[in-house]
Amino acid sequence: MIKKTALVTGGAGFIGSHLCGRLIGDGFKVICMDNLLTGRLSNIKHLFKDKNFKFIKHNVCQYINLRQKIDYILHFASPASPADYLNYPIQTLKVGSLGTHNALGLAKQKKAVFLLASTSEVYGDPLVHPQPESYWGNVNPVGPRGVYDESKRFAEAITLAYHRTHKIDTKIARIFNTYGPQMRNNDGRAIPNFISQALANRDITVYGKGTQTRSFCYIDDLVEGIVRLMLSKVNEPVNLGNPDEYTVLSLAKKIITLTKSKSRIIFKPLPQDDPKVRCPDISKARRILKWQPKVGLDEGLRRTIEYFEE
Repeated sequence: MIKKTALVTGGAGFIGSHLCGRLIGDGFKVICMDNLLTGRLSNIKHLFKDKNFKFIKHNVCQYINLRQKIDYILHFASPASPADYLNYPIQTLKVGSLGTHNALGLAKQKKAVFLLASTSEVYGDPLVHPQPESYWGNVNPVGPRGVYDESKRFAEAITLAYHRTHKIDTKIARIFNTYGPQMRNNDGRAIPNFISQALANRDITVYGKGTQTRSFCYIDDLVEGIVRLMLSKVNEPVNLGNPDEYTVLSLAKKIITLTKSKSRIIFKPLPQDDPKVRCPDISKARRILKWQPKVGLDEGLRRTIEYFEE
């Protein structure tokens, strides 16, 4: 049987690297493309010995030239944490626009299935809770977070334009907060921040009063949802995330307990446009993909803490 080939842009990043490993395990040939702005070769080094894996260092904002047949394109290239997209605002906007345009052009040329890694950030600071796919969002287009929010909103728009105009089989995954091994400890997101601070017995920094809520999905659960979406017939956006909701303060306390840390919690001012609530309505994913998360927060945090301890 001829193996299917999948191109994963941003494949050396946190989610992209797990996806590369899963697709190799599922019998795909995988081309991982990354310019290593925020991705790391250490995330994929275990895959280099596999004959079905190939790494190409390339910025997808430049034309993508691949000669081989491509069956699936999974477009994950983008800075994804607030620390990264605030450090790289123009690169974030460019990869969401030019990068997505180039990846869609390749999908059109290869007649490949195209999956866009979108984000819960398209909902902005939501006025509807939990957030269903039908909600249009509450985004500040000129705030500091707008570079990420609007790049992903544009990416969704151009993806569906290619679907409607060129009949490309497109998928859009709206990914909510995800965590697990292979996150960078300086990632800037709550879980790696808190674990790194707790393991070093440093003060744990909580922004605002810590009453803002987040929903945390373990990486293995998310990757399962992405693969199911990739193989599905659905073209409209689908939320992928864990609907269990926690305050940021309760998360910090839980990590202190699990790491047996001596850290104290300190409070700092809330960043501009920081969402007060974030929780996915996953009824569509349950119905269409027969998918829902299986790993609870305590178990997922234990696995992630083990990785950070190593």
